[in-house]
Amino acid sequence: MTPQPDRDDRPLGISRRALLAGAGLGVAAASLGWIPGERIPAAKAQTSTPANFPSGLDLYQQSFVNWAQQIDISDVWYCAPSSAADVVTLANWAYQNGYRLRAVGEGHNWSPLVLAPGESASNIVLVNLQDSLTSISIDTTGSPVTVTVQAGATMNALLAALQADGYGFTTVPAPGDLTIGGVLAIDGHGSAIRATGETPVAGNTYGSLSNTVQSITIVGWNGGAYALQTFSRTDSAIAPFLTHLGRTIVTEVTLEVGANQNLQCQSLTSIPVSTLFAAPASAGSDSYAKLVAASGRVEAIWFPFTTNPWVKIWSRQPTQPSGTNAVTAPYNYTFANDITTGESDFISDIVDGLTFVTPAFEVLQESIVALGLPASDTANLWGPSMDVLLYVQPTTLRVTAGGWTILTSQASIQQVVYDFYTQYNSLLNSFAGDLKWPMNGPVEIRVTGLDQASEAGLSGAVTPLLSAVTPRPDQPSWDVAVWIDMLTVPGTSSSLAFYEQMEQWLFSHYTGSYASVRPEWSKGWAFTSSGAWTNTTMLTSTIPNAINAGQSQDNFQVASAAFDTYDPHRIFGNTFLDTLLP
Repeated sequence: MTPQPDRDDRPLGISRRALLAGAGLGVAAASLGWIPGERIPAAKAQTSTPANFPSGLDLYQQSFVNWAQQIDISDVWYCAPSSAADVVTLANWAYQNGYRLRAVGEGHNWSPLVLAPGESASNIVLVNLQDSLTSISIDTTGSPVTVTVQAGATMNALLAALQADGYGFTTVPAPGDLTIGGVLAIDGHGSAIRATGETPVAGNTYGSLSNTVQSITIVGWNGGAYALQTFSRTDSAIAPFLTHLGRTIVTEVTLEVGANQNLQCQSLTSIPVSTLFAAPASAGSDSYAKLVAASGRVEAIWFPFTTNPWVKIWSRQPTQPSGTNAVTAPYNYTFANDITTGESDFISDIVDGLTFVTPAFEVLQESIVALGLPASDTANLWGPSMDVLLYVQPTTLRVTAGGWTILTSQASIQQVVYDFYTQYNSLLNSFAGDLKWPMNGPVEIRVTGLDQASEAGLSGAVTPLLSAVTPRPDQPSWDVAVWIDMLTVPGTSSSLAFYEQMEQWLFSHYTGSYASVRPEWSKGWAFTSSGAWTNTTMLTSTIPNAINAGQSQDNFQVASAAFDTYDPHRIFGNTFLDTLLP
């Protein structure tokens, strides 16, 4: 008899149709109701427009849906300002009329930093900077070379402009459909540390993109009204705004950049997971830490219940190595960005609660990678950085994610990943023994450096207060961050219980002089049986304590106070941020 799943603790999730439509499967838009792409001009809206709204600004209604489609709020007012001055006008209107403003970009984010699940948007206007605030200007006259970019520009546009002029970053997030404002709000990152023998490129940092900021312009209170205010990276007032979690609106930033690098990206599916994440005492040349040390840039994507992860290894290669496929555009892994019929059938079963198909689904996903790489000639790529670093497109499967950052020393990387893999696999098998299969997406593991102020390109640069990779002064040997993301289809039975237990283990295990844990701001964290971001103890105590640990001051309190100084009326906030940053 086929075992049946326990549906009793299945959290509410999105419908099968909504999930598969988000995955690019072509489900008719009509079946989804009002889709996010449909704008309704204010004159045609069914509800009253916001009181006293400034004339001349583009006001419309639209639904708000986040990446995993678990936050879905209809009848939300949006405004698309045409200039930074318009944003100031909006801010003063919001203050005078009891409204709140939320900057919104591409929405490629899981956490409720724009709108919280179920939040009333009756007194909220989302500020769309993408329509007009998109200018990009490169300045090669100084050292380092800088780029000044408005917050609505996408990473696709920014990287293309930089690459055309011969510049780039050490590493970037895998999706390019992110606004630069959104990336900096949550310290967006890629995967890179300094490899053994590597000479750093001037103007680059191995931490998050927040650490590249040279100056930032926000809309802030000046004592009598909201106005544009610009802070240099050497001004202590900039510290909370380098990773601000949406507690302000940024209109423009200036970032340091370096000479663009040609990169080789080798994809391997031949290393067993037990070898990649082996115990340090038995770890060989194919262990995760050894691969990281050799190239500095490694991502592991492991599907539960399978043997061979997808391991991507980037390395700096000025000239094309023999046997590589030269590429001149990003998003080359076409097999990973579209959903096959077989995958969609499995996903339908999972959404319906038939999670016992999970092991077979994982084997299918593993085989798609193993076959897709040679079939698409993408197992060994070479080209300019943008073209080999960007690989996630909007058509990829819309999974939900729990994400955390583990600060430690490079010497402890293998111990960190071994401990995690052992615990994750043990808990996964324990759940399976109870006929529960909560995790049907991959585990993704990356490593970056920390946001070292010395890499910011300016003498006297200020360190971010709230970055997940702000260094620990009390642990000078900690020089890396291991980023761990656990993915699953939204609404999968028992997934919340699994996330909650893993999170509790993470915070209890990586402690002392070994390592410490912080949330990855853009993902899911603070789990309870009610969902992500619902654990009040985590939100009000555990997470602030994790950010503050080892610092010379209470970073969380200092940042919160600064946000209130520049936004005393809290127009840049929502119900979730009122709890996280009271």
